[in-house]
Amino acid sequence: MNEIFEFLLSLDRQIFFFINNGLANPVFDFLMPLITNKRNWFIPIGITWILLIWKGGKRGRIVAFLIIPILILADQTSSSFLKHSFDRLRPCKALDNVRLLIPCGSGYSFPSSHATNISAAFIPFIYYYSKYAALWVIIILLIGFSRIYVGVHYPLDVMAGFVVGTTISVLFIFLFRIVERRLKPYLESRDK
Repeated sequence: MNEIFEFLLSLDRQIFFFINNGLANPVFDFLMPLITNKRNWFIPIGITWILLIWKGGKRGRIVAFLIIPILILADQTSSSFLKHSFDRLRPCKALDNVRLLIPCGSGYSFPSSHATNISAAFIPFIYYYSKYAALWVIIILLIGFSRIYVGVHYPLDVMAGFVVGTTISVLFIFLFRIVERRLKPYLESRDK
């Protein structure tokens, strides 16, 4: 079992260096720090959230309100529980020859909270606006890739973040759909 674990960690480091060093180029060096900086997403996310409430109809309001508890749960699960359970150092703190394009960060590495949060936030979009699923998936993957490229996360950190965020979001949507079905007859009887 230890040999499998060591093999996975070795492969994780190799893929990290391939992305962080091997794919290095001036275009990515400019774009990836912009993509990975969550502050650059605040305005587009805020506008999208307001548009969901204002112009999105019932489906848009459901997505807007689901995202809030999903993000809170996903972020706390990743940042406050899992990171401290695994205590994995970021590659920029544990490895030599890392191309660090942003500050390393003080927290632990596993799982990536960026990957957790972005996948958790976009699963409701994929579920309720599946016509645009390819766009949502591209955004999720770009942000995950950027975390590796800029030197602050390993690929396994990002993949684990995707799994955690997706799982939390899917479970939340599933529970919401159960409650919605149970309340539907009651709400319909009130409308009569």
